[in-house]
Amino acid sequence: MTDRREADMTLVLNSDEALVLFEWLARFNNGSSDFEDQAERRVLWDLEAMLEKALVAPLRADYADLLATARERVRDKVIQ
Repeated sequence: MTDRREADMTLVLNSDEALVLFEWLARFNNGSSDFEDQAERRVLWDLEAMLEKALVAPLRADYADLLATARERVRDKVIQ
């Protein structure tokens, strides 16, 4: 199967955004999906906006297929 990724992307966060995002992700990954501070939600909204500006795939007619393929490539492989 051919890898259809067009290019890698670089994400640029300032140090405050990175720290807020890190804290939320660390807590989220340890089982809590609650926001402790509105700044965490703000960083996620801003991150979503940055991705929305950079990505072309969400505008394509085959977006659902592209998303499914991307999820499959990113997902941890299950060893049976």
